[in-house]
Amino acid sequence: MVAITYEFGAFSFEGICRTVALSLCPMLGQYDGIEPVCYSRNVDLGGNLIFQPATLIIDIVAIIMTAIMIYHIRSKYTAVGRKEIVMFFYLYMLCTFMEMLLVTSIIPISSAVYPWFAAIHMGLISATFWCLLLNGFVGFQFAEDGTPLSLWSIRISSFVIFLVVGAIAICTFKNLGPFSYQSPGALWAFFFIINGVCFLVYVISQIILVVNTLDDRWPLGDILFGTGFFVVGLVLMFIFSVTICDSVKHYVDGLFFGAICTLLSVMMVYKYWDSITKEDLEFSVGSKQNVWEVKELMADDELSTPSYQTPPFGHPGNQTPPPPVPNKTYGQQYQNMDQPY
Repeated sequence: MVAITYEFGAFSFEGICRTVALSLCPMLGQYDGIEPVCYSRNVDLGGNLIFQPATLIIDIVAIIMTAIMIYHIRSKYTAVGRKEIVMFFYLYMLCTFMEMLLVTSIIPISSAVYPWFAAIHMGLISATFWCLLLNGFVGFQFAEDGTPLSLWSIRISSFVIFLVVGAIAICTFKNLGPFSYQSPGALWAFFFIINGVCFLVYVISQIILVVNTLDDRWPLGDILFGTGFFVVGLVLMFIFSVTICDSVKHYVDGLFFGAICTLLSVMMVYKYWDSITKEDLEFSVGSKQNVWEVKELMADDELSTPSYQTPPFGHPGNQTPPPPVPNKTYGQQYQNMDQPY
């Protein structure tokens, strides 16, 4: 049994990194980083040590599920906020991919590029929360969805957040300027305070949107379930990671359950967006034709392009009177089909 302790210090990752192996922990605290008290055991895969193998599987599943959700979002051609919300899922996919590379040591901690990839990961996390926040205001139509103003305001501001947080992270890891890996207060503020505020504002704004503008109250369930999954994931990852790891003999830790709960909360974001958006079938474009569409065969279409020109009756080349014209106005296949041959 390990000594199960938990510390949460303001503006310090010391207690957090001793509880769960975040991607930034090897770059903080001291020159060789902070090691968690208990972490998931590694496996030998083709001569390479892979850390967090269970989390690696969940990350792969998350990338596949996110790709499926992106496909369905892009298929709703006329849904409100389609282009805005898909940016959030792209950012989440990138975050998951970077986490998969870092926490599993596919990019080794000893590598010279590890701090840069960890800084990119931190920047993507903050940009994802910021993008989610801005998507919370799309439904209020402050700017018409799908317009350049709406799209580029989200893209540019998210990119700025990515650059700012990424720059703070790499300066903290490299001990540059006023930033230090021994006191990463600025990075802590973005990671916990700013991202947390973005999440809370999104949840509150969507509750207001549902209550004030929608007759259906079922989307509130999606919001509550998504919030519940996210909070449970944080609790399991930052508080009970050591307890879980020690109880299951180092097979998994809190990072595994944090990845699962984060995926479930993102799926609830998709479920909520899908439930409040309706597609206008009149203007939608699909690969399948409507089964109820009936096309009538017109006689004019059949007779508009004759294969040859017959001389008129009385002409020296045509002494045969024309056959009587039937009363039907349709093509030959509709004329007296019930008569015997």
